[in-house]
Amino acid sequence: MVVGASGFIGSAMSHLLAKENWAVAGLARRPNAMAGVTPVCADLLDKDGLATALQGLEPTHVYLTTWARQASEAENIRVNAEMVRNLLDVLRPAGCVRHVALSTGLKHYLGPFEAYGQGTLPQTPFREEQGRLDVANFYYAQEDELFAAAERDGFTWSVHRPHTVTGVAVGNAMNMATTLAVYAAICRFTGRPFRFPGSEVQWRSLTDMTDAAQLSRHMLWASTTPDASNEAFNVVNGDVFRWQWMWAHIADWFGIEAAPFDGTILPLEQQMADDAQIWKKMVEQYGLAESDINKLISPWHTDADLGRPIEVVTDTSKSRKLGFLDYQASDEAFFDVFERLRAGKLIP
Repeated sequence: MVVGASGFIGSAMSHLLAKENWAVAGLARRPNAMAGVTPVCADLLDKDGLATALQGLEPTHVYLTTWARQASEAENIRVNAEMVRNLLDVLRPAGCVRHVALSTGLKHYLGPFEAYGQGTLPQTPFREEQGRLDVANFYYAQEDELFAAAERDGFTWSVHRPHTVTGVAVGNAMNMATTLAVYAAICRFTGRPFRFPGSEVQWRSLTDMTDAAQLSRHMLWASTTPDASNEAFNVVNGDVFRWQWMWAHIADWFGIEAAPFDGTILPLEQQMADDAQIWKKMVEQYGLAESDINKLISPWHTDADLGRPIEVVTDTSKSRKLGFLDYQASDEAFFDVFERLRAGKLIP
């Protein structure tokens, strides 16, 4: 069972499992039609409705790839912990679950959005043995629900900490690749400069990323490899880059020039604040499939990542030592998203 199957991590996970001939149930509030995936419509916060929706399903492996953004971290903790708890409570009577894989992220090391990159942070590259920060974080609350259920019910678990994830999903709350694609398309349409919105530290420092397909392969590997049971893992593509290099590559793909960067932060949330009407003109001119720009972009999240005042890079030695050797070039991961968006008439 893939929980959050309509998101870009969940959809990639569902496609991989179906390709590998697993019987797959894809749970979401608004599930999409996917070949080889049985849609399950349910709200994780409605425990009774969830129990009804899951009647007759006895998943052996559960992949948790969803979260619900709230107005404060206290609410993030309350809501997202409840979602994990409700799901595992509803599945408990069947006694079917063998493994649960939970996707979180590098906010484990960086802190929640309310205290993002503030205070004393662990040294980079981030390593899994670095402990929790002394700050409330909904990732920790999700983990605690998972650990408690695993100890009580006897299944194994894995926690997966990707860096910024690239993938394709309309309506996703944290979608850098689609946000940058829409921004680049608008810059080309209007003649505006394609300007890096973030910090000089991010512009010049090494970083890494995680493609949704790479994360899915890692989750499948950990959930079927006994030596990887009951472990937390960083998950990235396997390469490193600097944004001053990647920005020019993205510009080249769209046939535009990358504007010079003078070190001044100019957030996309500010740059794109009035772009809804421009996007509607582009939709009409090019026959695009989604007229609501807000279903495609998440500038707030892209700004948070690209505006960090510190270097962010991870160590994945733990996975490699245990046998996970898959690799994905990060520029090609961006280009794959752009090609899929164009093929789906989501960008011109």
